[in-house]
Amino acid sequence: MARRKTKKAVAKRFKITGTGKVLRAHAGRRHLLSSKSAKRKRKLAKSAVVDKTDEARIKLNLPFA
Repeated sequence: MARRKTKKAVAKRFKITGTGKVLRAHAGRRHLLSSKSAKRKRKLAKSAVVDKTDEARIKLNLPFA
């Protein structure tokens, strides 16, 4: 049986923590930043935890993480 390959698109977007949680980046921090407050931009810069309903699909595409 062939081994699963890592989906590189998924590997670039998500990170698995030591406890098994999946981290993601916030949307909305690429452009049109002048209209957003500094507080809002700071909050968008931090990573967020993926909802547990989506974790299984992401981990399936990251077999070695």
